[in-house]
Amino acid sequence: NKWRIVLPDNGKQWKHCKQASTFYSGNRIRTTKYMWFSFLPQNLFEQFHRVGNLYFFFLVVLNWFPQVEVFHREITMLPLLVVLLASMTKDAVEEYRKYQHDKTINFTKTRVYNK
Repeated sequence: NKWRIVLPDNGKQWKHCKQASTFYSGNRIRTTKYMWFSFLPQNLFEQFHRVGNLYFFFLVVLNWFPQVEVFHREITMLPLLVVLLASMTKDAVEEYRKYQHDKTINFTKTRVYNK
């Protein structure tokens, strides 16, 4: 049984507690980078900031033109897809672990001391 102990500064902040609680957001901890609906676009945006991924994407686009096609289109897309899927999987697992940790911290019991 773990307890977090929260000590207030002084009693002055309790005067307008009702007003402050509607004005400020809650004190939940959120260390995750993505939301469930923003994971795919935001992760792809971050992946294509890497020079290596941009290079392979450039090769994929270049192979769609028959005049400069060197390899089959599918073979050129394979390295990019493998790297993107591996990175996305790693990021998704890390985000899920962060979410679980945040959830356990946010639902721990706290003891508040009023002076």
